[in-house]
Amino acid sequence: MYDLVIIGAGPAGCAAGVYAARKKIKTALITESFGGQSITSMDIQNWIGETTISGFDLAKKMEQHLKNYPEIDLHEGDSVIEIKKQTDGTFSITTKLGKALQTKYIMLATGSRRRKLAIPGEKEFDGRGVVYCATCDAPLFKDKEVVVVGGGNAALEAVVDLFHYAKKIYVAVRSTTLRGDEVTQEKVERHPNVEILYNTELQEIKGTGSVQSVVIKNNQTDATSTLAVQGVFIEIGAVPNSEIVKGLVEINGAGEVVVDHRTQASSDPMVFAAGDVSDVLYKQNNISAGDAIKAVLSIEAKVHKGK
Repeated sequence: MYDLVIIGAGPAGCAAGVYAARKKIKTALITESFGGQSITSMDIQNWIGETTISGFDLAKKMEQHLKNYPEIDLHEGDSVIEIKKQTDGTFSITTKLGKALQTKYIMLATGSRRRKLAIPGEKEFDGRGVVYCATCDAPLFKDKEVVVVGGGNAALEAVVDLFHYAKKIYVAVRSTTLRGDEVTQEKVERHPNVEILYNTELQEIKGTGSVQSVVIKNNQTDATSTLAVQGVFIEIGAVPNSEIVKGLVEINGAGEVVVDHRTQASSDPMVFAAGDVSDVLYKQNNISAGDAIKAVLSIEAKVHKGK
């Protein structure tokens, strides 16, 4: 029987693991891999203490830090497929690799995954011109014309990644404004190879073998047109990975676990959540780590009180 099982090992999960070990909480951590979504970022400039660091290097540092505490039972390369609450108030957890764990408290740090457009051609051309990670795939589109879908930070950062490769970058924004950081907005708006298409939604992705064009619609006039592009970068946000606690805790309309932001406790006082899976307003690595620490300190008060 564990006092705590942490699920996930991005910034939230790793921070939770380090603090749980230091607070002598009997803990297991289950994760498929380390780093979370930011592992694909080439240049993170707002992780406190690092002027600049790649997502891969940050993931390795977090992994090494966590593994410096052998008190944590680490189940790497695994994932949770089921959580059941027992009659005594504890939880049984079943993993993909067939492991069974018992715990008093759960810390959910499962993050989120990329949101998709769900339009004709998206699935068919996934990996053949349709991509979800500019950091990974921008070099494949050297001297090509591409469209980036979205108007937030993720989309604008994708545009910046493409500056050195694509010869033409369209930005399809559903609304009338960009929503990203002002510094990044300015970079995008003044770049000569960028054309921003406001009130624009993709309707279809077309091609033969690979992407050759997209059909776009102006959502104010309903007029449609075709753009000749060889790449579609979809950057429209994320879906919280909260399915494993559906029915156990309150989940809002966006799929986020609703938490008390003083403690990070969910509607079940034995289940805590931090990071992008929670209903935190700002999805940032530093905030995810801080909220996870807050959760562990809240759990520690309960665990040690009962001993």
